[in-house]
Amino acid sequence: MRLNHEVDEGHEEERELEIQMKFIDPHIHCVSRTTDDYLFMARAGVVAVSEPAFWAGYDRSSASSFNDYFRHLLDVEPKRAARYGIQHFCWLCINAKEAENVSLAREVIKLIPPLLDHPLVLGVGEIGLNKNTRNEITIFEEQVEIAAKHDQMILIHTPHLEDKHKGTSIITSILKNEKRIRPERVLIDHCEEHTIRMARENGFWAGLTIYPVTKVTPQRGADILEQFGTKMICVNSASDWGESSPSMLVDTALEYRRRGKTDAEVEDVFYSNPCRFFGQCAKWKLKPQ
Repeated sequence: MRLNHEVDEGHEEERELEIQMKFIDPHIHCVSRTTDDYLFMARAGVVAVSEPAFWAGYDRSSASSFNDYFRHLLDVEPKRAARYGIQHFCWLCINAKEAENVSLAREVIKLIPPLLDHPLVLGVGEIGLNKNTRNEITIFEEQVEIAAKHDQMILIHTPHLEDKHKGTSIITSILKNEKRIRPERVLIDHCEEHTIRMARENGFWAGLTIYPVTKVTPQRGADILEQFGTKMICVNSASDWGESSPSMLVDTALEYRRRGKTDAEVEDVFYSNPCRFFGQCAKWKLKPQ
């Protein structure tokens, strides 16, 4: 598989970069992406994706809207992905952006337990906090209870920008106090330099989201991997309705490789690490390299 990659910024000269690696995008919202994105991912070597339930770009008005959304995640999107040789898995929840409406959120939560045995559902996610409000915390705790009761893995959304450290602290405290939750089966996503230690020192996996506006650039992502090490880290694009792209995952892998890492070292982070985390769920069959 070949990708075009610039030799130096500001120069038009390009060279063909030969890559034989496989990738997994542990967090991407394929429902918001075009078929061209699937084609790009297949060409780039992405063999599997994990899609957490998320905001639709607008606030949904009823639980029936979520019921249809879950059906899309379970039935429609895996078929789209399969056309390009990509395995598609998902997570179910009501996201923190819609948790302010507690009565609606509780109606949605009732839909989730019967669907957790589906062969493509990896767990409960992405749950967490958005603005760290009391209602968000209430719904987060109730979804953690669902995960604990049904022995599910968890994928966590941490807030953006100035709310991130406080929100990550609240989330980790709640999870640590729930003794039925095993930290190694939780991925705390959207970590940055000031929160990644909080996740990993408490035994959780950390997610790096490569997102050009509100999160981490490919260069910062490679910096974090070099500074903090690669153990228990999953790198993702979290591509959604906003200014984002599945290419961010591969761009970060290329940046990491440019710094002298071998193909095996790159593949260990961008393929084997997701396999190590997701492999704690029996439904995930891909093995680390």
